Amino acid sequence: MTDRSPRLLPWTAPGGKPCYLFTDDDGGFLSRYADEVEALQLGMGLALLEHARVLIDNPAADARQLRFLSVQLSAALRDAVRVAQARGAGVSAQVE
Repeated sequence: MTDRSPRLLPWTAPGGKPCYLFTDDDGGFLSRYADEVEALQLGMGLALLEHARVLIDNPAADARQLRFLSVQLSAALRDAVRVAQARGAGVSAQVE
């Protein structure tokens, strides 16, 4: 066993419980896969922010579109906070 802290993974177990990786190998398959998932989540969040800017600037956007946007932004923010927690950014609140 190592003295290193477990890595919070960018996905959850059934029931929304956090998943952790205990390893000494940052270059292992699961570590690399987690890095790829984090990069994908952050990239999708950035693309969603651009879409949000366009939709919010559109006076014809209706409540249904804005509600859907808010749900997607909430999910992207949850992912970004989980990535920040995993990278040790000192975010103390739990992501649910």
